[in-house]
Amino acid sequence: MAVHSPLDRALAKRISAAVHDGFEAQLELTKSLMRFPSTRGAEHAVQDYVFRQLRQRGLVVDRFDMDADAIGRHPGGAPFSAEHSAAPILVGIHRPRNETGRSLILQGHVDVVPAGPHDMWTRPPFDPAVVDGWLYGRGGADMKAGHAAIFAALDALTRIGLQPAATVYVQSVVEEESTGNGALMTHLRGYSADAVLIPEPEDEKLVRANVGVLWFEIEVRGEPAHVRDMGQGANAIDAAYRVITDLRRLEADLNTRKAGRPHFESEAHPINLNIGKIEGGDWGSSVPCWCKVQCRLAVYPGIAAADAAREVEQWVQAFARGDRYLANRPPTLTFNGFMAEGYVLDPGTDAERVLGRAHETAIGKKLESFMTAAYLDTRVYALYDKIPALCYGPISKNIHAFDEAVDVASLRRITATMALFIAEWCGTEPIAGSPGLAPLAQT
Repeated sequence: MAVHSPLDRALAKRISAAVHDGFEAQLELTKSLMRFPSTRGAEHAVQDYVFRQLRQRGLVVDRFDMDADAIGRHPGGAPFSAEHSAAPILVGIHRPRNETGRSLILQGHVDVVPAGPHDMWTRPPFDPAVVDGWLYGRGGADMKAGHAAIFAALDALTRIGLQPAATVYVQSVVEEESTGNGALMTHLRGYSADAVLIPEPEDEKLVRANVGVLWFEIEVRGEPAHVRDMGQGANAIDAAYRVITDLRRLEADLNTRKAGRPHFESEAHPINLNIGKIEGGDWGSSVPCWCKVQCRLAVYPGIAAADAAREVEQWVQAFARGDRYLANRPPTLTFNGFMAEGYVLDPGTDAERVLGRAHETAIGKKLESFMTAAYLDTRVYALYDKIPALCYGPISKNIHAFDEAVDVASLRRITATMALFIAEWCGTEPIAGSPGLAPLAQT
């Protein structure tokens, strides 16, 4: 694996200027991606658009479906459900004429979370707009701005007649917001490299550690009755709330276990249990006989997701045994999404040093790192490929909330960082036939 010297100042200036020259086009590309309401299961159209973008840049494109059996056999695979996306995965492949640099995966995801009631947004969620230096719209920050930045960083090199002197895989995945199975599928397909960079919105910082995540659904059955005879029935919604209250005890217990975990012990509340959705009952004047609760729980790195799932299951079962009603009709627990382990990025890799130099050149300060209590697809490459997995991206606000936005100036800065990183990590070679640049000799 060749190691390239730091970029000389003249080349770094040319690359940064090329990013600046292409930034308006980059913003338009970002907006085009954001106009697709690509919630879970509705990503086909945006993936068709990304496919065309890859082809227009001369990349060979591998388009493939999820392999449920292969994912199910892998320890990092999450369970499939009826809501699982069937949209394809895309990998655009760049091959240099002379492989002198280090290979790289650049990955973005196109799936976005639901927008919620549109009347609670300041402007329509899928009609992107720049206001006071922020680009607003659902999925702009998380992470279509980063996705478009991948194209823009490569375009900047092309604009000055250069291309990476190493294999680069540009990956566009789905299911990042629900299972992580899209990124895992690229791994199972055989794609790997010397490093991976995923430009999620991380406030111009490098993620040092992140949590694993479990999704699960609790279903409680009750006894229906007319409200005049409530005492003869059993309210499933009330029983579900008792289970939720006890799960808060598990959450509190898990947070006491932060002691001795370097990236977590200084956090006030690193492990979060989210009650994300509740539905139940059939009629306002009937005692409800069913209730379903969808939950998301974080897991410390180093704990297998399957082990964490067993603890949740045992905790719920233990509570049910002590509940007068649930002891005879215990709740059903179904794991229906994320079953992912977290990871820690050990410091000292050459990939981090190269990113740090690129960041300092583009932004003018040292690269900081931090822990994020969220799921990231970088876990696939850190845990299963054992390669440096870099998650780094622009400043943002209101992710998964109303008026989601990405800082436009920050987006320009991190795109320059990415282009500089690619140029040093992969090395560069002239594009054959570029004006003013002699093509490399064929070997």
